Amino acid sequence: MLRELNASTAGKPQRPVRILQFGEGNFLRAFADWMVDILNEKTGFNGNIQIVQPLPDGMTDALNKQDCLYHVTLNGILQGKTFSDTRLITSINGAINPYENPAAFFEQAENPELQFVISNTTESGIAFDVTDSHSATLAKSFPGKVTQLLWHRYNHFNGAADKGLYFLPCELIEKNADTLRTTIHQYIELWNLPADFKLWVNEHNVFCNTLVDRIVPGFPKDTIDTIQKELDYKDNLVVTAEPFHLWVIEAPEAVSKAFPADKAGLDVKFVSDLTPYRTRKVRILNGAHTALVPVAYLRGLRTVKESVDDTITGKFIREAIFNEIVPTLELPARELNQFAHDVIERFQNPFIRHELASIALNSVSKFKVRVLPSLLTYYNQTGTLPERLVLSLTALILFYKGEWNGASTPLNDALEVIEHFKNAWNESSLEKTMHLILSNTDFWGTDLTRVKGLTNHIVNQVKSQSIMALPVA
Repeated sequence: MLRELNASTAGKPQRPVRILQFGEGNFLRAFADWMVDILNEKTGFNGNIQIVQPLPDGMTDALNKQDCLYHVTLNGILQGKTFSDTRLITSINGAINPYENPAAFFEQAENPELQFVISNTTESGIAFDVTDSHSATLAKSFPGKVTQLLWHRYNHFNGAADKGLYFLPCELIEKNADTLRTTIHQYIELWNLPADFKLWVNEHNVFCNTLVDRIVPGFPKDTIDTIQKELDYKDNLVVTAEPFHLWVIEAPEAVSKAFPADKAGLDVKFVSDLTPYRTRKVRILNGAHTALVPVAYLRGLRTVKESVDDTITGKFIREAIFNEIVPTLELPARELNQFAHDVIERFQNPFIRHELASIALNSVSKFKVRVLPSLLTYYNQTGTLPERLVLSLTALILFYKGEWNGASTPLNDALEVIEHFKNAWNESSLEKTMHLILSNTDFWGTDLTRVKGLTNHIVNQVKSQSIMALPVA
């Protein structure tokens, strides 16, 4: 008989609430909350998290039923070896549904020990909602709620300079904290809140842009019975994640002193500008995914792991990363190479089945952002075309033909994109087809026919069937 998981059966340390967290989903619980748990163990941080459910429907009841205790299980490849680890997370104080209990939400603003606000409300969460027209009614949007929380805190502590908060948003948008602050300004104006309050928000609250990275598959529905037996607890909130984690925080020194995660053995970087790290992630991790998909799929492979494990396709993507992507980036070579090695290990994770077809969604726009900058930078730096990245572009164009070796390819893109490729492939010659595709500035942001030798190179690759010329191992 499995034990129920709660404070009575597992124990739970009492700590002051120092973090307010908007979002109770798998990612934050396996990322930020997991980090805070380690921070409490290995440093003098001594702080818990109070969760605020950002939407009317959520997991507050399920969390509170287990006294906000749950396990994070890490599975993957670490330094070339299979790695597994399970941790009981004790860092969450409780969870509030503000739609059911707005008073409990506003009480959080009165906590003198509160220092941080963490959030993950999806990419669309940091947005202004003009229908949140009254400051006295609980706002529907996340930034609206934050504005109300700050207004309540400002009034409760009489505008005290030392009662501002540090904001660490984890939403996957560029300049997430800057966007949050701008949206708060919109609510201040909408609700005609005093200029002194806006000044307090700007001068005594710190908004830190962040970059987060960890794959979190979430609840292990296929193996939960086995996991629960091993834990000897009936934990209905288990979260699985990969071992790799990275949190880059653009922040002043005061934030790193207050939140010393980098001193707890965690891969947390406090930087003055996270742009190089964002570029690194987009070009190496995301870029490698996008470059790999059409080549591997046309060669009959269907998952990331089997593609990287394949002798030929694995060699192709490793050479693309280390020989053609890494040299175009500006961070120290040691950091870039280590990150690239980590990416390969993450791709080989046997516990995550990542289908190529799912990554193929909107491949043209992804290629434009993730791969094409590396291709063009390499060309501009060396005067030669990067062979592997060009081969990926060739494979992408063939993939968007809609069929390969008598079978359809899983196109999942805007109708106008698919139609353009269809029309191009109906042209009378291969040269005309490639010109029509490569000259489309809506696709690529530039006319690729102007890149010397690129069109002819791709035409020759198609004619010679370079994709298939690499024999499957």
